[in-house]
Amino acid sequence: MRHPCYKIFFLLLYCTTTLAQQSITISGFVRERGSRELLPGVNVYIPNSAYGVATNHYGFYSLSIPAKDSVMVSYSFVGYETRHLRLKADVSRQVDVELAAANVLNEVIVSEKRQNEKASESARMSTIEIPVSQIKKLPAFFGEKDVIRVLQLMPGVQKGSEGQTGLYVRGGGPDQNLIILDDAVVYNASHLFGFFSVFNGDALKSVELVKGGFPARYGGRLSSVVEMNMKEGSKEKLHGEGGIGLISSRLTLEGPLMNKKASFLVSARRTYIDFLAKPVIAQQQTGNDSKTKPGYYFYDLNAKLNYDLDARNKLYISGYFGRDRFHVSEKTLGSESSSGLNWGNATATLRWNHLINPKLFVNTSLIYSRFVFNIYASDKDKRSDGTTEEYNLSYNSLIRDYSLKTDFDYYPHAQHAVKFGLVATAHRFVPSALTLAGAFPGDVALQAKPIHTVETGIYAEDTWQPFPRMKINAGMRLSTFQTKSRTYFRPEPRISASWKAGEDLAVKASYAQMNQYVHLLSNTGLGLPTDLWVPTTDSIPPQQSQQLALGLARDLEKPGLTFTLEGYYKRMNNIISYKEGSSFIRLNGQNANELNWESNVTSGKGWSYGLEMMVQKKTGKLSGWVGYTLSRTQWKFDELNFGRTFHPRYDRRHDVSVVGIYELSKRITLSATWVYGTGNALTIPAGTFTSIKDARFENIENGSYSKNIYDYSEKNSFRAEAYHRLDLAVQFHKKKKRHERTWEFGLYNAYNRRNPFFYRLNTRYKKDGGMPYNTLVRYSLFPVLPSFSYNFKF
Repeated sequence: MRHPCYKIFFLLLYCTTTLAQQSITISGFVRERGSRELLPGVNVYIPNSAYGVATNHYGFYSLSIPAKDSVMVSYSFVGYETRHLRLKADVSRQVDVELAAANVLNEVIVSEKRQNEKASESARMSTIEIPVSQIKKLPAFFGEKDVIRVLQLMPGVQKGSEGQTGLYVRGGGPDQNLIILDDAVVYNASHLFGFFSVFNGDALKSVELVKGGFPARYGGRLSSVVEMNMKEGSKEKLHGEGGIGLISSRLTLEGPLMNKKASFLVSARRTYIDFLAKPVIAQQQTGNDSKTKPGYYFYDLNAKLNYDLDARNKLYISGYFGRDRFHVSEKTLGSESSSGLNWGNATATLRWNHLINPKLFVNTSLIYSRFVFNIYASDKDKRSDGTTEEYNLSYNSLIRDYSLKTDFDYYPHAQHAVKFGLVATAHRFVPSALTLAGAFPGDVALQAKPIHTVETGIYAEDTWQPFPRMKINAGMRLSTFQTKSRTYFRPEPRISASWKAGEDLAVKASYAQMNQYVHLLSNTGLGLPTDLWVPTTDSIPPQQSQQLALGLARDLEKPGLTFTLEGYYKRMNNIISYKEGSSFIRLNGQNANELNWESNVTSGKGWSYGLEMMVQKKTGKLSGWVGYTLSRTQWKFDELNFGRTFHPRYDRRHDVSVVGIYELSKRITLSATWVYGTGNALTIPAGTFTSIKDARFENIENGSYSKNIYDYSEKNSFRAEAYHRLDLAVQFHKKKKRHERTWEFGLYNAYNRRNPFFYRLNTRYKKDGGMPYNTLVRYSLFPVLPSFSYNFKF
C-alpha cells in the first residue's frame, strides 16, 4: 500500500518543480527619477493580459509570469510618464525602474484607484487614494492645505461642526478612525481646537482612506483607516518648498547624505497668531491696574532619515512632534494669575525593510506614540498683612504606546498576492491626574492609577484572481486585548470581491468585522483635545462592528468619467458614552474614587446604513468630482433618552460635495468646492419655567429667589438648519530660473452663509410688562473669510 503513495508523492513533487521551471519572476523597486524616492502603488503589468501587480508601500513589486523569450512590461502611476520595457523572460531577474514626472498633470484629481487601473478592475471597494499634489490645488481654510478637510469632501465622510476637522465615517465617531503616520497611530489629529489637522502636506508622500471592506492587515477601529506615509527625501540634490500664509508659515528641506546612499527630510510649521494679536490686545487694555495677555500658537515638526544598507536592506527613522499652547495671564493690583491648555502628539518609527527573495518582502517596525493633555491654573494674592496666598491647579491626561510590528508581502503566483504579519502594542493610560496646591490646608494630589494593557493582532490575507473576470481579497485577523484580570480574544473575518460584468463595469461586495479596544469619552461630540482616551476594561467590553457593502463601478472612457455607487449597512455594539451630567474632571473633593470614569459611562449599540455615489471627471482642463451620501444613523442606550433610540449629533440625511479644478492656462489654476449637509441633531430646551425657592434652605440670606428651569425634550430631537458653503481659490504660477513660486488667493464661505454653530434659548420680556417669552437664537462662527499665501519650491 505504501508504494503507490510514494509514487503519487514524487509525481506531485515533479509537477510542482516542472511548473516552477515554466515560470519566472520579475521583481524590483520603482523610484522617482530625479529624487530616487520609492513610489508606492505603481501598476506593473503585462499589456493585454491578466498579469499585473502594484508596488507596496516601499516601492517593491514581484510579478510571476510564464517563461518565454521576451515580454513587454509596463510601469504606470498617476502623475508620471508610463514606461514600457522589453525584457528577456527566460530566467528570473531583478529590474529596478525610475519613472519621470509628467510635464503636464491633467490626470485624476481623486481616484478610487490609480490612473491605469480602472475602478472596475480592483478587488477592493470603499477605498480612496488622494494624490498630495492635488490637495494643494483645492481651496483651503485660511490658506492652510489640509488633508483631513479634503477627506471630508468624500462620500460617506461627514463633517463635524463649522470649521472642524473631525471625521465621522459611515455613522462612526472621531475615535473610530485609525489615523496612521508611518506606521504610528496619531490619537488627536487637530490643531487650534480642531480647526486644523496636524498633517503638513509638504511632508506627505501618500494618503489613503479606507471606509469599508477593510483588508485583514488593518485593525483596532470600527469606521475607517487613514494611512499616510511621509516622503523619504531626495537622494540626488537638495530640494525645498514652503509657504507664507495668513496665520502660519512652513518650510520643508530634503536632500542626499553619505554619497547618496541616504537621504533626509525635515519639515516644520508654526502659526504666528500670538504675534499678530499682540498689538490688538495692547490697544484694548484699559487702565494701568489691570493687564490681560492671552496667547495661542501651535507648531509641528516632521523628520525622516533613510539609509540603503545594500540592495536588499533599507533602514528608516521617522518622527512627528507637535504642540498646541493656549494661555492667559492677568495682572491686577496685588494679584497675579495665569491659566491655559497644552496638548500635543509625538510619534517615532524605526523601520527595517528586508528582501528575503524575489517573492518575499518583509518590513519590521518599532513604534512609539504619545498624546498628552494638560490644563493648568495658578493664582497669587497679596494679603493686607503682607503675606502671599498661592493656589495652583494642574490636570493631566495621557496615552502612550510602544509597538512592534512585522508585515510580510509574498507573491507565490501571478494570481496570488499574500500579506501576513503580526503586531503587539503595550498601552499606558493615565485617564486623569489632578494636583491642587494651596487650596486646602495640605496639598492635594488625585491621580487615577495608570492602566497598563497589551493589544495584539495577527493576520493573513490573499488577493486572488480565480477567474479572469473575478478578484477576491479574503483574510482573517485575530486580535487580543489583555486587561488587569481578563483577556479578550476576537476573530475578525474580512472578504471583498469584484466581478467584471462587462468591459468597464464591475459588481463589488464586501464584509468586515472589526473590534476596537480604546475609547474616546466626550461631552461635546466635537473630538476636542479635552476629550478622554480610555481602554477596554474588565467591565467595559470592546466596541464591535459588522459592515456589509455592495457596489457598482463603471468607467466611461470617452467622456472620461468614473461612476461608483455603494450601499452599506453597519451594526455597532458596545459603543460607550457619558451618562447624563457626567464629566471626567472632578474638582470638588479629595476622594480619588470620584475620578473613576468607569462609573460615569454607559454602553449601547448603533445602526448605520446609507447609499453613496460619486461621479469623477479624470482628464482635461476641467476635472473634479460630485459626491452624494444618503444615510441614517441611530443609537440606543438603556441609560440615555429613557432607553429609546435617538440620532447622534452628526447623523445627516443628505450630504453633497461638488469639487472642480480648471486649468485656465499653465500659469493660472481656478478651483472651487461647494458642500451641503442636513443640519446636526441637537438637544435643546423645549421651554422654561420659573421655580421659586426658599433661600433659607440654600444657605443664603433669608427670603426667596427664583430660578429658571429648562424643560428638555428627547435627546437630539431638534434639527439644526442645513449647512452649505462655497469656497473659491485662484493660483498664479510662475517658473523662475532657480525656483517656482505660486501666489494663491481664496475665499472661504464666499456668499457669506451664516451657518449654525450652536443655538441658545433666550428669554425676552415685553415692554408692557406682559408674560415673558422664549426665542431660539442661532449663533454663527465664520462669515466670508479672504486668505492669501505665497508658496515656493526649489
